[in-house]
Amino acid sequence: MIMARPPLPPFTIETAIEKVRMAEDAWNSRDPQRISLAYTPDSVWRNRSEFLVGRDAIVDFLTRKWQRELDYRLVKEIWAHDGNRIAVRFAYEWHDEGGNWFRSYGNENWEFDEGGLMARRIASINDCLITPSDRKFHWPSGARPDDHPSLGDLGL
Repeated sequence: MIMARPPLPPFTIETAIEKVRMAEDAWNSRDPQRISLAYTPDSVWRNRSEFLVGRDAIVDFLTRKWQRELDYRLVKEIWAHDGNRIAVRFAYEWHDEGGNWFRSYGNENWEFDEGGLMARRIASINDCLITPSDRKFHWPSGARPDDHPSLGDLGL
């Protein structure tokens, strides 16, 4: 039985934007188990130089990620879409245990199965050290407020 996770492909610009925002909100929850359910049980990832397969690996990866990347705040923006694929760009801010702040920039390529679960995620990410006064993402933990500026609005 295929589990459906709308919106489903083929994506329109509206449903692709909805899918991107749903992913952003889930990642901002910092709940690895919840996030893993948006992926196929055998989902394949490349995240920077790590290669993962399956939901258990995703949960382990995200758990490690947020033990290191503290006070994480993410903004995603659609770049392109076609059929069952979506490309996004993103930026997120976080700090390490020493209080050093970073903004991480990246691009992701997503491929979905017919049920709307992500079967493949390819992410390229670069980290830039920033000062606390350079931070742009200040909302409380959780989903980005609807009135918060987009990456384009922020010049990122």
